[in-house]
Amino acid sequence: MSVTIKDVAKFANVAPSTVSRVIANNPRISDKTKEKVRAAMKELGYHPNFIARSLANQSTQVLGLVTPGSSDVFFQNPFFPTVLRGLSVGAHEKQYALQMVTGQNDEDIYNGVIQMVQGGRVDGVVLLYSKVEDRILTYLRERNFPFVMIGKPYSFVNEITHVDNNNFQASKDAANFLLSLGHTRLAFIGGDVDLVVTVERLKGYKKALEEADIPIRQNYILHQSFLLEGGRTAVCELMELPLHERPTALLVADDLMALGVLNTLNSLGISVPEDLSVLSFNNVLFSEMARPPLSSVDINIYELGYHASKHLIKRIENHDEPFKRVIIEHKIVTRQSTGQA
Repeated sequence: MSVTIKDVAKFANVAPSTVSRVIANNPRISDKTKEKVRAAMKELGYHPNFIARSLANQSTQVLGLVTPGSSDVFFQNPFFPTVLRGLSVGAHEKQYALQMVTGQNDEDIYNGVIQMVQGGRVDGVVLLYSKVEDRILTYLRERNFPFVMIGKPYSFVNEITHVDNNNFQASKDAANFLLSLGHTRLAFIGGDVDLVVTVERLKGYKKALEEADIPIRQNYILHQSFLLEGGRTAVCELMELPLHERPTALLVADDLMALGVLNTLNSLGISVPEDLSVLSFNNVLFSEMARPPLSSVDINIYELGYHASKHLIKRIENHDEPFKRVIIEHKIVTRQSTGQA
């Protein structure tokens, strides 16, 4: 025989209505009572019927996640599993589940979002990226559908809740760190130029060079996908320059790309950091296991995801919730891939 709300109420010595409010995470119920009721639910093995509850409340208790472009990038780049872990924890605290939209191209993903939203499958959406041009964002704004963005919006900054790093400052700090080591021939390997994170980091790199009175060389600026192959392709192009024109340091916009850079340099017999310093972004787990261990800008990926889900749930539960910009701190983690020029 299945356990009911009445059984939980009796065990916890509260009213059945209190159990219902705890399941709904009602803010009027004290944390002490919530803990007692949840302990009773766990002890008795009670699991709420969220489908019935959703029908009653006209709520799905589900957050939709929208990935950037091809699913290849999502499933290969360790940035996304880490941000997903933060999203999951934040959602679980409020008893929300996650549903992901992926696809082989932008059209697949756009159609998936329409089906998810118009089919009433989710209460809100997290965009795991920010693009210069994005019809998904336009679609969500036109429908006044709750959503948040991980990254800085290219437009409507004050009308979209977003969780982000100060990518301009982070990139400027990273470039200045390499400049402080004496590297004046500093190249930038960025991601897709349609992504706002690439735009912001390129601006930071350029600003650091400008303030140091170092000319910006266009052949030192390359853009590739956030994958191993992207790093390989970019560094091969740079190494085709005459020896006296090659950069002595690389600022790479993503750790997975940087791993491709390190592997390629090793195969070419170029020593890091003796011949070329490499500084990257994200500080994912394999950064310290790379050979040599990779210096990287830690952008606190987990926190980006955690705060995105928390703020989306706030917007879902209160449509009058003010739009917010949440900035997650960054720091440079130095390892053995960077050295003096």
